Amino acid sequence: MAAKTSVQKLLTYFSRSLKVIGDRSMAALLLILFSPILLTVAIILLVRMGNPIVFTQARPGKDSRIFTVYKFRTMTSDCDAEGKLLSDEQRLIPLGQFLRKASLDELPQLVNVLLGDMSFVGPRPLLVRYLERYSPEQARRHDVLPGITGWAQVNGRNALTWDEKFRLDLWYVDNWSLWLDVKILFLTVKKVFRQEGISQNTDVVGMPEFMGNNDKS
Repeated sequence: MAAKTSVQKLLTYFSRSLKVIGDRSMAALLLILFSPILLTVAIILLVRMGNPIVFTQARPGKDSRIFTVYKFRTMTSDCDAEGKLLSDEQRLIPLGQFLRKASLDELPQLVNVLLGDMSFVGPRPLLVRYLERYSPEQARRHDVLPGITGWAQVNGRNALTWDEKFRLDLWYVDNWSLWLDVKILFLTVKKVFRQEGISQNTDVVGMPEFMGNNDKS
């Protein structure tokens, strides 16, 4: 039994190491392949909205370590007469809607993968302020690297409640394998091309705020 456990641990370590190497290698390759698209989107955003063209925000990653996530900017900085930002719906431009619908706003996160802050597959990184609101069980979503896509994203995205989203995230943590990652990536590509279950956003915006362990929204 001890020998079997040791072999399982070794295989798990090898698989996770392969995932890290594969993530970074693929991110580097895709950044090169998608560079014309990245440059085109950057120029269009610069002309349409000016600087900055990339949205940055602190997010918690593996072991709750804080990192900066990168996405193409999709909203203006328009304010009302009192200087307060307008609602997300009012600031979201048609170009931003297209970028989100096609998931092109996520492309800068390839840099996050290359830096080792994120993986291609894992629980989506949420807001830093949510950390203190998690139950110990919910906090286990940070036992792995956050991902550009994940098990929750191919099973409902923002149509899910927070309880359902966390349940799917934890199922992924407990049942992770390289084959599961491949399946999730395949389903993600399929849903993006068919525009199935695609909401305006893929993680935080558009969801009601998570208020804590007893939140049922």
